[in-house]
Amino acid sequence: MASDPDERDFIQSIERGFAVLLAFDEDRVNPNLAELAAATGLSRPAVRRILLTLQRLGYVRNDGSRWSLTPRVLSIGQHYSASHAMIELAQPHLLDLSVKTGESASLAVLDGRDAVYVARVPVRRIMSINVSIGTRIPAYATSMGRVLLAWAPDVIVNEIIDGGLAALTKHTVTEVDAFRGVLRQVRSDGWSIVAEELEIGLLSVSAPVRDRTGEVVAALASSTSVGRSSVEAIRDDVVPLLVDAAERISADLGHKSSARREGFD
Repeated sequence: MASDPDERDFIQSIERGFAVLLAFDEDRVNPNLAELAAATGLSRPAVRRILLTLQRLGYVRNDGSRWSLTPRVLSIGQHYSASHAMIELAQPHLLDLSVKTGESASLAVLDGRDAVYVARVPVRRIMSINVSIGTRIPAYATSMGRVLLAWAPDVIVNEIIDGGLAALTKHTVTEVDAFRGVLRQVRSDGWSIVAEELEIGLLSVSAPVRDRTGEVVAALASSTSVGRSSVEAIRDDVVPLLVDAAERISADLGHKSSARREGFD
């Protein structure tokens, strides 16, 4: 029986190498061999060989029994940014939006179950986690993720739902029919506002960014806190600015918007 072509072309050693790299995080800044083995589920000898290879390539360094990443790992993300014109084109619009709103502005794309930050203009820290380029947040409980999912193929939405809609706060929408209804509303409105579903006190609003074919390729977001604003104020004051900025980014990407702006008929 012939093996699956996808499995035959899969290189497990590369998967394991990335697993070790990704095991370095805020909780494991300088892990030892045992900690990396526990985090990845790999044996200590396997992790040791991977670390020595990464060290030779310049991506990690060793200090006695502890390991740490080197600045070279930043080049991976830099290559992504350099190869995606959208990020460069979006940056001045993010800055303009941040100046107009006085709040942080971000651009995110969908990757699996997460919305991943690919560009950001921070104003103040309003989340408990340190948000930076590459930060991943659950798509189903965020305005950016819901914008990306609202125009995503059904198979992707179904995968998100099948993976579970865990309650991250008491406000998180976890019921499947309600969640699907939220996505329909996002499509109808042309934007998404999420209040305290990812984290208590966090308010965010997002709008879609489209490429020249009209496909939604990113979500533009503005974030604040309940102490600084409200859902009503965001809808009245921020949504028009956000949608306009998203349309300008889309236009830079070659998208020709219709005469009727979604949500403002």
